[in-house]
Amino acid sequence: REWTMKTSIVFLLCISVFPGFSQGRVVREDETGFAECNVFFSGQVPPEGFTEPFHVKICQQYNKEPRFATLYSTKDKIPLYSAFKFTKPAQSEEENWLVEPQIDDPENDLHEMVHEADIGGTVANLGANQALTSDYVGSGYERGLLNPSLLNEEDFQVATYTLTNAVPLSPALSKSWHRDIGKVVEQALIPYCSKMDHLYLLAGAIPSSIQVKGKVSVPESLWLAACCDAPEGWSMGLVKNINDENSLADLTVRELEKQLLPGVHLFKGNCGKDKQSQKKREAVLQVVSQIRSGEQVGKSNNQETKESGWVRKVAGIIATPFIKLLELLIYIFVELVKFVFYFLWLVVKRVVGTILDGVYSLWNGMVSYLKAVSMVLISIPYDVGRVIVNIFLGFLQIVRDVLSLTYRILSIPVAFVLHLAAFPYHSICAIPSVLKDMATGIGGTFALVIDATAAVLHGFYYLAGHIVKRFVPKASSDD
Repeated sequence: REWTMKTSIVFLLCISVFPGFSQGRVVREDETGFAECNVFFSGQVPPEGFTEPFHVKICQQYNKEPRFATLYSTKDKIPLYSAFKFTKPAQSEEENWLVEPQIDDPENDLHEMVHEADIGGTVANLGANQALTSDYVGSGYERGLLNPSLLNEEDFQVATYTLTNAVPLSPALSKSWHRDIGKVVEQALIPYCSKMDHLYLLAGAIPSSIQVKGKVSVPESLWLAACCDAPEGWSMGLVKNINDENSLADLTVRELEKQLLPGVHLFKGNCGKDKQSQKKREAVLQVVSQIRSGEQVGKSNNQETKESGWVRKVAGIIATPFIKLLELLIYIFVELVKFVFYFLWLVVKRVVGTILDGVYSLWNGMVSYLKAVSMVLISIPYDVGRVIVNIFLGFLQIVRDVLSLTYRILSIPVAFVLHLAAFPYHSICAIPSVLKDMATGIGGTFALVIDATAAVLHGFYYLAGHIVKRFVPKASSDD
């Protein structure tokens, strides 16, 4: 729990310091549409027909503001489409790729899209439902953006560099896709939509059975659907075949819908209905045709260069192992740098933790010392008072002992005088008792003499009678 708390604190600090942190929210199934990101759809109604359980709605946010919407396939690990509006072209921004934690771990409390390296072990099953940077390393594919960063201003541009907005594309195809989309939007679509904020764009990919590292599906084609939901509205679609980087076919939205899943409807309102301005749509298609023609002319003018392209191909085949080795070395270097920073982070964390523990122990010691000193200082008046009371009680005891001794000393002559004074009284009062005792003694003596005489006489009488009875014969009855 302590580690989680510290990680959360670091994560919040990173959000406040580094502008590369984008925020996103996975929309639950019970919510209508894409929540705050419904503003990127015509009539605020998302496309219909994408109803598979592995289709996940993501409201891509940055600085707590919605930037674009994405429908992501957790089965194919690529976005099916991204809905956005043109803001203004911006200079190329440094690529800071992010991932969406809640796609893999819905119970996770990380509601923001974060750098994959900064997640650590806080997300369960990371990469189970979405592509990761490691899925592209050494594969020969680039992370091609459906919502191109070049069509967004800086604040929006940062939010586009998320793996939930990327599909595997070859470097050449990724470059041509972004170039074509940029030209079409800026030169064909924007000039013919009277209200730029009413131009709704959907850029999507159709998954194929080919997978990168057995996980991420490679698109079989890329498509763009545009809707100008204005009083004079129009709509159109473009498709680029992945096998031909120079292809760019235009078609109606309904024709595009037929190439997608059955029952799909991309736009509502004035888009895809009979109220479209055919005049403006034709003007848009004409500009698109000119853009496409310009690419073909460029191809013709550079025919000689392309004929010598086999030399570059051979050189590319020879250089490929070295390039792969260089990519491996770069990857190892990056991982080592990450490991070093992670190790340094652990060391700093341990040192800071030790310092904080020491400061905490020192603080507890100071508090205990101050508490003990306070208790001693508080007890001093009590102890002084108790000593004073004991001294006073001892003094009273001494006084009491002195008084008691004085009383005992003084009581000796007083008792003697009292006994001496009372002697005649006790002597005179004792004469009748003495006389009575003398009379009682004389009477007792006389009575004792009489009793003794009577006893002696009785004894002689008894003896004489006994002798007579023994020695004198009894007379017969005839005599």
